[in-house]
Amino acid sequence: MLAKIGFWSDRAYHLDKMTFKELVAAYFQYYAIIAYILIGIAATIYAVMTATVWVPSAIAAGIVIFFYPLIWYSLHRWVLHGRVFYRMKITARVWKRIHYDHHQDPHDLKILFGALYTTLPTIAMVSLPIGYLLDGWTGAAAALAAGMFTTCFYEFAHCIQHLSYKPKYKWLDHIKKQHMAHHFHDEDGNFGITNFWWDHLFGTYYERKDRPNKSATVFNLGYDEAEAERYPWVMEYSGGLGPDNPRARRKDKNA
Repeated sequence: MLAKIGFWSDRAYHLDKMTFKELVAAYFQYYAIIAYILIGIAATIYAVMTATVWVPSAIAAGIVIFFYPLIWYSLHRWVLHGRVFYRMKITARVWKRIHYDHHQDPHDLKILFGALYTTLPTIAMVSLPIGYLLDGWTGAAAALAAGMFTTCFYEFAHCIQHLSYKPKYKWLDHIKKQHMAHHFHDEDGNFGITNFWWDHLFGTYYERKDRPNKSATVFNLGYDEAEAERYPWVMEYSGGLGPDNPRARRKDKNA
């Protein structure tokens, strides 16, 4: 049974059993979201205080916001759904934390949010050079702030997609359905979160009717018994492979 939302601890946060109000409360209490907001505010203040002209920094922020979907698509498709990370011991634990666990139990809020030690360096590496090239450190701060606030928006949209909630808006309902197909029907497609522009461009967008057969690897991302035998680290960190079904796995964990 879902525990009452309060400060983050060992309580259960399963989006398929949470209300919208409970989600909002949990969202703003999570340490990574708090970090994004605080860094975003600090970067905004710095950019405002040091700006002599607004246009270059505004362009830098706009570039980050515009290309964020492509950055996410690229990381999601070729890194998180790639097989390189779990095949190396040094990165297997990271891959397990940031994506394998999420596909094993897609509605578990505790593992839905990105790990801060991976997200912050990624956001910084993408945004800071763009801003610095356009307007020095002022532009870098503006671009970093844009990256932080955009990440907050993406994380919340991602939560909504996993929440037991029927969106009232057509756009939100659409992206929820496509993301659910990615998690519960075929993981090799629909890599976007807030839009699927790049899925359309690269040919990875699909509707359920286009792929009648469910993927056999939708929950394990290809990390099956054969792969675990050759590359055992994710299995060891997970305490075994477990059933290829998120609800069954959750019952095992709570048994």
